Amino acid sequence: MGMMKILITNDDSISSEVLLPLAKWVKQFGEVTVVVPKFEQSGKSHCIEIHKPFEVKQVPFDDGDIKAYTVDSSPADCVRFALEGMKCSFDLVISGINRGLNLGIDVLYSGTLGAMFEAATFGIPAVALSAKAGGFGEAIEALDEIKEFFIDHSLMKKNSLYNINIPICHKGIRITRMGQRYFEDEFIPQGDDMYFSTYKEIPTGSDDDSIDTNAMLAGYISVTPLILDRTNMSVFEELKKLNQ
Repeated sequence: MGMMKILITNDDSISSEVLLPLAKWVKQFGEVTVVVPKFEQSGKSHCIEIHKPFEVKQVPFDDGDIKAYTVDSSPADCVRFALEGMKCSFDLVISGINRGLNLGIDVLYSGTLGAMFEAATFGIPAVALSAKAGGFGEAIEALDEIKEFFIDHSLMKKNSLYNINIPICHKGIRITRMGQRYFEDEFIPQGDDMYFSTYKEIPTGSDDDSIDTNAMLAGYISVTPLILDRTNMSVFEELKKLNQ
């Protein structure tokens, strides 16, 4: 595989308990740099800060062999600053491992996926890793299997962005596509015209484990190839003749 330059980010902040184990695992592939939010940024999607300055600080990490920085902004800004602020180049961006699954349409809200898509805007391959809450140990143990699957099937040569979800006690890997909603919002009145937004799982499984939500519910690691371009190409191809 050769030695690579790899950026690790997340949306769970420098406080994520799985950040150091992930970084140590990734070190086998080359030089690792960690740039993560100072505070948790779950649900921040692909937002960036353009209206006020934000803090970036180098912080102690590991034994000092891995340079780590906190950014007091979004995961997308972590990637943006690493590339344009720090003037670094990377061969791969790994976002995660997120505390909680990123499945179906709900990936639109994910700060973990936002960082991955920000990497894509620079043409850098990226993967997003997510695990069910309480499943960080299993997720780290599954990384070797996921790596071998990617290498055996040349996945990064076929597509540059993958969303990976790791259930607890998995029984294999499935290539999947985005499903529907996995979470449902609840708005709880707090009085004085204030509401607290929370959510609950609404999983509805079927036998089609080529859908990410179903694969996860069936106990499989879900690997979904994604793209940055939101153009509906079939409609575009049909309508582009109108330009003539």
